[in-house]
Amino acid sequence: MGLLVVATFVAVAEIGAKRVAPGSDESGGRYEAVVGTLGDIARTPAVWAISFVGITVLVGGSILLGVGSFGIPEGLAGTLVTVAYLAVGLLLVGFVFLGAYFATRSRGLGNAHGVAAGTLATGAAFLVLVTVQLVVGVIG
Repeated sequence: MGLLVVATFVAVAEIGAKRVAPGSDESGGRYEAVVGTLGDIARTPAVWAISFVGITVLVGGSILLGVGSFGIPEGLAGTLVTVAYLAVGLLLVGFVFLGAYFATRSRGLGNAHGVAAGTLATGAAFLVLVTVQLVVGVIG
């Protein structure tokens, strides 16, 4: 949430900036520099590998601490398992949303179309989950 607030303030600060045509020699400002740097970082395979290992260790460690008998209080053990479930759920929701978003964007449509497709896909997956829960009872 903090990164979202910072990105919002950076974007709002750059709204009034003078727009330049692509290919001109004028600088795009701090916003373009930040977006370019973050884009370069996100396109680095080492960052993806480290993130994957970190998330795997976090989820696996919290599950092991939650279900193992390592001498931690029962309330904390249940909380760790819940945190692991939430992390996996957020990852799945993120994959569904971003998969639909980027599939839409790669077909030449705009950001609004991508967000609409991601929201529709996420909502459809949620409705399928609710239906399966009501019919079969897979959760809890």
